[in-house]
Amino acid sequence: MAIGFGQKGRGHKMRMIYRLHLSFAILLLCILAVTAVLIYPLLRETLVDSQRKEMRDQANMLMNLTPVMPLVPAHETNTESMPLTGFTNVVLIAPGEKVVYSTLTDEATSELMELSNQNNLDTGGIWRGKNDQYIVESITSMQGIEPVTALVTAPLSKIKAMQLALFKRLMIILSIGGIVAFLLSVLITRRLVKPLGDLRKELNKVEKRQFSEVQLVETGGEIGEVAKAVYDLAGELEKYQHTQKQFFQNASHDLKTPLMSIQGYAEGIKDGIFTGDHANKGLDVIVKECERLKKIVTEMILLSKLESEEGIFHMDRVPIQKLIAETLERINPLLVKNGLQIEMEGFDSNQEWSIYADREKLLQALINILGNAARYAKDTIRIETSADTEGIAIRISDDGEGISEPLLSQLFGRFAKGKNGETGLGLAISRAIVERCHGRISAHNDSGGGAVFVLRFPTRS
Repeated sequence: MAIGFGQKGRGHKMRMIYRLHLSFAILLLCILAVTAVLIYPLLRETLVDSQRKEMRDQANMLMNLTPVMPLVPAHETNTESMPLTGFTNVVLIAPGEKVVYSTLTDEATSELMELSNQNNLDTGGIWRGKNDQYIVESITSMQGIEPVTALVTAPLSKIKAMQLALFKRLMIILSIGGIVAFLLSVLITRRLVKPLGDLRKELNKVEKRQFSEVQLVETGGEIGEVAKAVYDLAGELEKYQHTQKQFFQNASHDLKTPLMSIQGYAEGIKDGIFTGDHANKGLDVIVKECERLKKIVTEMILLSKLESEEGIFHMDRVPIQKLIAETLERINPLLVKNGLQIEMEGFDSNQEWSIYADREKLLQALINILGNAARYAKDTIRIETSADTEGIAIRISDDGEGISEPLLSQLFGRFAKGKNGETGLGLAISRAIVERCHGRISAHNDSGGGAVFVLRFPTRS
């Protein structure tokens, strides 16, 4: 299953890279196509407008230089002094349709004058000749008392050639820019997809339950946040897996021991090995071990409900002093049996502190903690309460030997117990109850000796 998942993930990764590359390439092609469609006619309009302006300027210069007073025939005009440039042609017409000057052939000149007289020029001043189309500009100026008309023409084919040349250069430049942009997108895409590929490898480790081998993928942005979440998740899963293994090991041990005693005495009584008082003693052991098994199973079910089920906590205002007083009443037989004294500090009769919790379940948690202190205390158990801006604290300490360092780190775990412990579930149940009541519980050894348990809850007026 794991291998199949990895191959599937690799296929998705490669397809995603190609999809990104293909999408960006199609986008670039669409941009180039739209640019070509929009720019090509715009280039023609720009070139035509520029050519018309140049033709008007040339016509004005010709009007100033042409010797029309007195008028002379066209063949006698000094053409070398005419300021014509490029592919521009000009026809100067004097009154009476007399051609003063022309750079066109006689046939083309006659055709142009006829079209001009008939107003047969296309919209925009385009003259359709036999072999080409021409841009035409007409300017009339007074030279003395006689008006002179200048018809300036330029072949449209030359403008189209210029348009095509410019368009090709522009498309080459845009294509080079598009190729550079595509290469940059490839590099950026690989940089974005590589962390995803690394993240997929770490997720494969999570799928195979190799939580300790999961590494943090170093990257930024949202992918970095997801990578950090996956790394933290692997850490939590590793802790949970370790706790589960430890739980089953401890549970099997704690359940196996009384079952072996029950089986041994039951078989001995059945086979007649234990008779009389020995049989009665064996039956007492069987009853005692059954009660122990029942208590372990009951506490395991309770702990499972506390950690998973919703709706089993009924939160309400709980006065601290009354809660501790009721707890002491419940465990008083154990205190009397062990000859222990209770010292209480921080209880002010004028100040009623309260917390928001489930009264019955929190009472059970305090009974477990005080019962644990009663098993290890020598003479005294001290209960202190205090309040500050962070909340209300209940401190329970004893004068026993304290908690061993190896046990201290896992004290609130399942089946963690000292030498005089019972089921090893009491403190785990207390932790679950306190945390579900929005509190915190911690334990440490006092500098003067003995164990200290501290419960903190947020304040409630």
